[in-house]
This record gives sequence, structure tokens and C-alpha cells, in this order.
Amino acid sequence: MSSMLERVKAALPALPPAEQRVAKLLLEDARAFATLPVSELADRAQVSKPTVVRFCRSVGYDGLADFKLKLAGSVNEGVPFIHRAVEADDKPADLVVKVVDNAVAALLHYRNDANSHAVDRAIAALTLAGEQGRRIEFWGVGNSGIVAQDAHHKFFRLGVHSSWCSDGHVLLMSATMLGSGDCAVLISNSGRSRDLLDAAETARKKGATLIILTASGSPLAQLGQMPGHVMLAVDHPEDFERYSPMVSRLLQLVAIDILTTGVALRLGERLRPMLQEIKRNLRSKRYAS
Repeated sequence: MSSMLERVKAALPALPPAEQRVAKLLLEDARAFATLPVSELADRAQVSKPTVVRFCRSVGYDGLADFKLKLAGSVNEGVPFIHRAVEADDKPADLVVKVVDNAVAALLHYRNDANSHAVDRAIAALTLAGEQGRRIEFWGVGNSGIVAQDAHHKFFRLGVHSSWCSDGHVLLMSATMLGSGDCAVLISNSGRSRDLLDAAETARKKGATLIILTASGSPLAQLGQMPGHVMLAVDHPEDFERYSPMVSRLLQLVAIDILTTGVALRLGERLRPMLQEIKRNLRSKRYAS
């Protein structure tokens, strides 16, 4: 399926019911959709002709003519290494709509597919580690390393022993020092990073709990599915071999926000005084209004 059709499929749950019928007609036979007149498309989808045009605009195009033109050339997916949803001749207004819609569609897809049981197990393991003074480490390399740093920035304010790492050598040393009750949260777009796989295997042998945010079916995901560990699938339409990681980073950040919120709620009232004190101390770093 081309990136254009994948994008429509991901956006489907967020569309109004009438526009969903147009989307389903497109997904059933994209070739026919590109050639049929608007009256025929409207009849087949059992909607009005303006609804067909609204659907095209809802998914980021100027109208039906623009949509059909892009659909005909959709075998050439986006602009490699820039963004899968955009075309080389897109105007700034097109970029705003397409990049935002692409992100929103991916977030809605994640919301609908997230495994709440796995999320609950991850929150429970992280809360227990925090309450017992065990170590919680966030690991990622490259773009995912930035997400690992953000995760540490959120978690250390909860009063837990948190750290982050993105260097392959330090990852292995850090994994070696973990033990039972500690948690290692591994974040990876591809799930195939050698540095993360080596560190995960070492941490597992030392008795730490692995919480893995990555693509389903990847080697790293298989480690997360072993007994006693947690796999949180973060799937998206980006090809990690070709495109700049944009949507994947947003999904990873949202997953971390969910874990942070869950742990904060379980740690409860003992957090409130500390967070209030942090806020008071930070006021001295701001210019007076």
C-alpha cells in the first residue's frame, strides 16, 4: 500500500461518518477512485458530491483534482529522507496540513492499538522500583536517545533514581551494574540496534526488568515478550531505513508521558510537596513579569 493510502487508512477513525464511506471506497479500489467522476464516486459512497471534496481536503489536499493527481503518482512515496506524506512541490500551507494530519493519524492509531494491560504492568514495575529506591534507566541511541533523555527529565522529578544513556559502551557498563528490582526502559524506532540488543540481553541476565518501546516483531520486541518483561508496541508507517524519524519520536514521547503520568498517580500525595518546592525554586530562574 502506498504512503498516501496508508495515511488515509490511519486517518479513517478521525473522519466524519460520511467521509469515512468515501475513504473506504478509496481503499477498496484506489485505481477506480482515481478515474471516476465525482458524481459516480458520490453515488458509490452514498454521499453528496461536496462530501467527496471535503474528504480530500480533510486528508490534506486542495480538492478532488489535486487528490486524484497525487493518487495517480502515489507509487513514488513522498520525498525520501524528508517526510513520507509530503510532495516536493507542496506549498507551506500543504506542509502544515500534511505534517500535522500525519502526526494526528498516527497518534489516533496508537491510541486505538495500545495494549492497556502491558501499560499497566510497565507502570507497576516502574512504581515498585521507585518506591524501593531501585534504579530506573532509560536507554536509546540516535533519535531515540533524545526521547530517553526526555524520559529521565520527567522521571527524576518524581523522586526516583533515574538516569539515561545513549552511548553504546556506557550502555553495556550500566546494564552490567543492574540487578533484580531495577528497570531498564529501552526505546528504539527499529528495534534492531546492536548496542541496545547487547545491553538488553546483559540487563536481562542480571535480573533487571526490561520495558521495551519499539516496533512489533523486531528483535528487541522479542526480548520484551519474554516472561517478567514488558513490551510496549510503538508501531507507525515510517520506514526506519528511509525516512527521517518524526512520527515515531512523537509516539515514543507520548508513550513516556503515559508512563510518567501513571507512575506519578501511583506514587500519590507524597510527590506533591516535592513538586511544589521544585516549582518555587525554579521561579528564581525566571525574569520578573
